[in-house]
Amino acid sequence: MIYCVEDDPGIRELIVYTLNHSGFEAKGFERGEDLFPALKVCRPQLILLDVMLPGEDGITILKRIKAGGNSVPVIMVTAKSAEYDKVVGLDCGADDYITKPFGMMELLSRIRAVLRRCAPLKSIIAMGGVVLDNEAHTVTVKGKPVELTYKEFELLRCLMENPGKVFTRDMLLERIWGYDFGGETRTVDVHVRTLRQKLDGADIVKTIRGVGYSARLEEEQDEKTIST
Repeated sequence: MIYCVEDDPGIRELIVYTLNHSGFEAKGFERGEDLFPALKVCRPQLILLDVMLPGEDGITILKRIKAGGNSVPVIMVTAKSAEYDKVVGLDCGADDYITKPFGMMELLSRIRAVLRRCAPLKSIIAMGGVVLDNEAHTVTVKGKPVELTYKEFELLRCLMENPGKVFTRDMLLERIWGYDFGGETRTVDVHVRTLRQKLDGADIVKTIRGVGYSARLEEEQDEKTIST
């Protein structure tokens, strides 16, 4: 469930409609005061919170949410593009912001990115002789430690957490480098090549020609071992 607090009925209805037709459940609220009773009934996955609201403004509501110990992620929706206003929201505990006017595709992308960042992580992920420890932020290959850069670690974790799932280069750029990254998709290829070299023969990263990359499923690794 995603809660949307937005006083403009047209924007609120469009957001709720889009979310409900994009694999989410959503509910809209006109005022911040209406949000708190709903939070007692159901803890949402995420809250979209407009800054300019009648009565209590979005920043005040955000502070109340966080002061109550609620860890639900919040994306601030604002017509203000000034850096100061964004910084205030982020400093008060917001997980992201989006500035009006915005497209629904961008909104969905930001929602998914925040939900991924806030999802609980498996502490240890093991695959094909590679062991990734999220808490210690370490990687070993057949028991030997491997030094990875931050981006290489995030790339490996993304693939290992989703074995068999194919990620396009654009998907990996958005997830690892961020929505606003201005670089080229070639960046992904360079990091994958370096990552493979550091994994020293642990062939768990599979190239999907013309598409992107995935982590090999366990049965694919077994087949490759038998064939060699």
